[in-house]
Amino acid sequence: MNILKYKEVMHACRFCFMCRHLDTVGNVTFKEADTPRGRALILDRVRMDKENLKNPDFIDTIYKCALSASCRHHCVSSYDETGLVLAARRDIVEAGLEPEKVKQLSSELKANVTLKLEGSSGGMIYYVDSYTAAKQPAIAEAFKRILTAAGVNCRILTGDSGKALLALGYKDAAKAIAGKLRNAVVKSGCKILVTSCPASLDAFKNDYPELGAAFGADIRILHTSELMLELVERGKLKLKFHKTGKVCYLQSDFLENYNQLGEVPLKLLKKLGGHTAGFGTNCEESYAAGEGAVVYDRLQPQILRLLCNRIADLVDSPDTDVLLTVSPYTKYALATFSKKTLNVISLEELVAASIVSLPGYVKDPLVKTQDRKKQKPRGDKK
Repeated sequence: MNILKYKEVMHACRFCFMCRHLDTVGNVTFKEADTPRGRALILDRVRMDKENLKNPDFIDTIYKCALSASCRHHCVSSYDETGLVLAARRDIVEAGLEPEKVKQLSSELKANVTLKLEGSSGGMIYYVDSYTAAKQPAIAEAFKRILTAAGVNCRILTGDSGKALLALGYKDAAKAIAGKLRNAVVKSGCKILVTSCPASLDAFKNDYPELGAAFGADIRILHTSELMLELVERGKLKLKFHKTGKVCYLQSDFLENYNQLGEVPLKLLKKLGGHTAGFGTNCEESYAAGEGAVVYDRLQPQILRLLCNRIADLVDSPDTDVLLTVSPYTKYALATFSKKTLNVISLEELVAASIVSLPGYVKDPLVKTQDRKKQKPRGDKK
């Protein structure tokens, strides 16, 4: 069983209460089972008798987990309770015990694996995940405007990364998708792979090597916040922050808890001349609305509504406060499931709205190519 690799985690977490206040699901269901301690106790029983894996209540609890990884990130001993839950999901899938709603969702994800690469120039690929493409296209459009302002060419890659299937426990299916996407990127000859989706970033950087689909050292993998910060620091973008009212930054699970990149968006915001106010009850809890579970809106819509309503209740002034996010999924979730209308904006949209002048079309400052032609400003005749 996959969970046996996490025996130490089960033994450590099953009697520990230190991080229970950080579990996003436990904070809205108020059930002890929906905490790291509760899940560790359940899986320790499965370890002792694998027949317990068939318990439908146990299975439901494992798939209710939002996988924010806040508990792991802030654990003084770094016990990987998130890894334990993911391992349990793989055991459930391999035993053919996954709930019907998980089977249906996985079938839909497996059927939507077509990759599409658009554009023929530039050493950069901008990967647009399904939530950005279908639910938040304005985020992708904003980022394209930013690249245009900085004079950076890129190609657009759309299609599934396999991250959702992996989060559901379907490792083999995710591996097949990862291999296809990795081969398409490598074949393109690009030097930078950038995405607005923190979940995809985590897949590319951390999951793909374990799935045998590592990109290699020649390809830089960046979140859009990292690239935008580089462009500003290199003087390729001139920005001015002009938002009024309080701006609250909703940290991304995947940037902060999985990849330790949570400070990058804040550095960029500071470069703009803006600042963020504190949000919520503490600075360690996740307010990403189930981002860590990737498809939580499809998997647990009722609990997601509770998560979004809790976030809405923590907003002091919904009419004026701005919620800043770096996750297309989080923006979509809050816009769709919150009981209140919230003013949610992505970092890409904020930066695009803050451009005060175009520095002109310049040579790509980040990607070295052998054949790079000087671009002409819009309106010039060929």
